[in-house]
Amino acid sequence: MKVSYRKIKEFLQTSVSANHAAAVLTATGLEIEGIDVIDDVPGGLRGLVVGEITQCEQHPNADRLKCCKVEIGAEAPLDIVCGAPNAATGLKVVVATVGAELFPAEGDPFKIKKGKIRGEVSMGMLCGAEEVGVGTPNGGIIELDSKWAAGTLVSEVFEVGSDEVLEIGLTPNRNDAMGHLGVARDLRAGLLHGTVSEFVEDGLKKVEVPSGENIDFGMGLGSNFEIKVGAKDLAPIYTSVRIDGVEIKPSPQYAQRFLKALGVSPINNIVDATNYVLHEMGQPLHAFDFEKIKGGELNVRLANNGETITTLDGEKRDLDVADLVIADASEAMCIAGVFGSEKHGVSNKTKSILIESAYFNPVSVRKSAKRHGLSTDASFRFERQIDPNLVKSAAERATKLILEWGGGTVVGADEQKGDVDWIKGHVVELEWAMLNRLIGQELEKARVKSILDSLDIEITSEDDTKLTLNIPAYRSDVTRPADVVEEILRIHGFDQIDIPSRITSTLEVPVGPDREDILFGLASTLVARGFNEIMSNSLTKAEYVEGVEDDDINASASVVILNPLSGDLSVMRQSLVFQGIEVIARNKSHRVADLKLFEFGRSYQKINDGNNGSTDSYKETEHLSLWVTGKKHPENWNEKAQDVGLFTIKDAVFSILDQIGIRSKISELSDEGGLLLEGNQIILGVKPIGRFGQVHPDITNMCGVDEPVFWADLLIKPLLKSRKKRKIVATGLPKFPSVRRDLSLILDKGGRFEEIKQAALKAERKLLKEVTLFDVYEGDKLEEGKVSYAVSLVLQDEGKTLNDKQIDKSVSRILEAITKETGAVLR
Repeated sequence: MKVSYRKIKEFLQTSVSANHAAAVLTATGLEIEGIDVIDDVPGGLRGLVVGEITQCEQHPNADRLKCCKVEIGAEAPLDIVCGAPNAATGLKVVVATVGAELFPAEGDPFKIKKGKIRGEVSMGMLCGAEEVGVGTPNGGIIELDSKWAAGTLVSEVFEVGSDEVLEIGLTPNRNDAMGHLGVARDLRAGLLHGTVSEFVEDGLKKVEVPSGENIDFGMGLGSNFEIKVGAKDLAPIYTSVRIDGVEIKPSPQYAQRFLKALGVSPINNIVDATNYVLHEMGQPLHAFDFEKIKGGELNVRLANNGETITTLDGEKRDLDVADLVIADASEAMCIAGVFGSEKHGVSNKTKSILIESAYFNPVSVRKSAKRHGLSTDASFRFERQIDPNLVKSAAERATKLILEWGGGTVVGADEQKGDVDWIKGHVVELEWAMLNRLIGQELEKARVKSILDSLDIEITSEDDTKLTLNIPAYRSDVTRPADVVEEILRIHGFDQIDIPSRITSTLEVPVGPDREDILFGLASTLVARGFNEIMSNSLTKAEYVEGVEDDDINASASVVILNPLSGDLSVMRQSLVFQGIEVIARNKSHRVADLKLFEFGRSYQKINDGNNGSTDSYKETEHLSLWVTGKKHPENWNEKAQDVGLFTIKDAVFSILDQIGIRSKISELSDEGGLLLEGNQIILGVKPIGRFGQVHPDITNMCGVDEPVFWADLLIKPLLKSRKKRKIVATGLPKFPSVRRDLSLILDKGGRFEEIKQAALKAERKLLKEVTLFDVYEGDKLEEGKVSYAVSLVLQDEGKTLNDKQIDKSVSRILEAITKETGAVLR
């Protein structure tokens, strides 16, 4: 949010600089993100002075040029060649000296340089209104009043200066600072109490609400016009003022400069008055052309089914039945608190206006704004809850400005109120003991009371133990004693709290391995293998899961955001796969094709559809996801570049399982889900704990990637649980040799080695140490539909040397189990 420091100084007669004020405001909780100097006119008229032409003669080499001597208060007059027809001896003129930069209304800026024009030296330029942006164009140079002395700065003549604009990073809870009034109030409190100890200013007067026209809101709007507020829960305060006989014209220069400094384009005196008050006081207003309000009534109601409105941006919008609108007898004229209609706005032909100042429900305004993809200065403030006590004052202030800037007469005013008991604000009891305990030291009671007074927090009663406080309505976030302590502390100054000489704490001895240490170890392993960690948004597109047939995701299980920032962030992700591919697509667009990525993140699902009166419940799951694409290694002269494949991602996965200590307990099953073209599930016991494989091309294409992408996903919870159960036992080197036996097995195509391995391990639990697949053969020497697997068995007895009888018996038992479980036979 932008704030004019020149306007702040109208509220608060302070001598501190904008930079010092920024330091104080930041310390009080209104963080200043930057300060920009904005000139009232481009260039600020720097380098321009008043000059007097003391001599003006015809140029010897040009009929349309004149050679002038111009006095500017320097040691000697300047020689300046001028082509203006009205240049004459005795004129007071605007002189641009050498080095000055001019910003003409048309064309590019240019600097004044010493030069020769048709052989005559020229040490500056005599300026017209078109070159400097002030004055009235007359076809020649500007003629100034004779009262101005030569050498006077032209910026003083035209009362042109510059403004310092503070950019505030306004947090949602600071709705009290949505206008210059609230910012000035905070600055005063900070300066009075030395929030920043270097900047203290005593005797600053209380910041007052800007004066307005004294209006009787009970006079009504006439017998032929009626205000009807049908949705008083959404518009508990609605005031309006009718002004007849207004003249539409530009607003005064000071108002235009104020708005331009804040990035608001001046339109006309009526619209500018409403914008002026909005930024000055934080209260949004709206002006209707009264003659365009049909049927003699104005209705504050919910939109009708199928109703539309063409807003000021020229776009036709379909209204929702939950939208609060301001309407006449036949149609909607405004989306309340958001945007007005093109048809009912103020135009150059407007003679009678109706000023609206209201309090609209923050939730209603926010939903309407998000529903229509709009974010306006008005909705920004209504969403955060405006000060209800400023509604009438803002209407009176705008009326006063309009009468000053455009004339006219107030012919009617009206105020409609619903339940407004909440306007009084919260009542909070603050115990002195609690205040001192939370702050960490005892503050002087007089200082605390002074801080509360500067924040408009009224002390209604007090005793030795506590204060009873009445919080102003504009501080809707201050509801508890702890909130009041925070208010006191931010004005007292966080930096002024003494650092204790001793800190006491309890030493906590963790039970079992630390979760973060485990995850950090996994991340370190992946980084050592060339992976890069990414962090992606938990919000994603709804269409990613639509039409995908997979056990892990389902369109009906999406957690939908009620007020999404955009269509691309409308649901919470059910899988991390899509965001990882988006990252790959972004990198490929920057010509980075070979990628290894990983992310620790969460997925979110709705697990109850809410039917039969039940309430939706949700599931949140933590994952570790990996992605690889492109080449395995960078190009090298002695090694041919190879594409990543299924075994690249599998190798990375098994390095993680090795580190957790559960690789030997893992089995694999084919993954039939719609996310993968081919791949396997990772099974621990009987439960799947992850999956890996090649992402289906339909998925990668949807995310903007044409090349193959391999993805793995592991569930964090079972990994951590397995790691905590892991026991490391040290054993000596084996004293007796191991024995290897190879089996050549014939089985049906599609048979899985994992089934063979598990059958062998179950059959010989004591002696069998390792089962390996070292060759696969398919050819015409085998029956059709058959395949040959060459499997090695490593046997070892830790207590003695195995003899042939024991070995043969174990191998027979293993072969029998394999045949029974898989149908494989010895070749």
